[in-house]
Amino acid sequence: MEEILKKRRTLQETMNFMAALSAGIEPILGRGANSMTMSAGRNLGRKFSENARHTDDLLEAIGEVKNILVANHCLWGFEPFKPEEQAEMITTDDKGNRQMLIVFRDCMIRQALFRFGHPQKGSLCNMMYGFFAGALESIMGKKATLEIRHAGENACLKILTVEG
Repeated sequence: MEEILKKRRTLQETMNFMAALSAGIEPILGRGANSMTMSAGRNLGRKFSENARHTDDLLEAIGEVKNILVANHCLWGFEPFKPEEQAEMITTDDKGNRQMLIVFRDCMIRQALFRFGHPQKGSLCNMMYGFFAGALESIMGKKATLEIRHAGENACLKILTVEG
């Protein structure tokens, strides 16, 4: 456990550097910063999941993303979320795409942003959304997006959409 905590501290220091970097590129690149970091994250997610188990089951795919993160020493706490009034965990939108709410609790990005004093929903958040989507695309073989519904101090709620 001590080894994991040591690696996490190292990662957190790197994330603080990344928060400072994103604070610098966003004013210069404007909205292009989000596109650039989303693309970088998506490529990283695809690379990390090259040897992952492939599945069409969305819940299994989420589990595989967790396995990929753990294998790469990334601690990013998230789980599927079903509101009480919602009948099923996985829903379908009007275009036939599967959707699921995911709550992100222990997020290294959010912690770095708060430590640096940088707002959420910027380029670093987009990098992690890209990572998540890229990993799922590799695992499921279908386009995926992750959109923020709520960014909070203790957790963020996002909606995952996977093409039908």
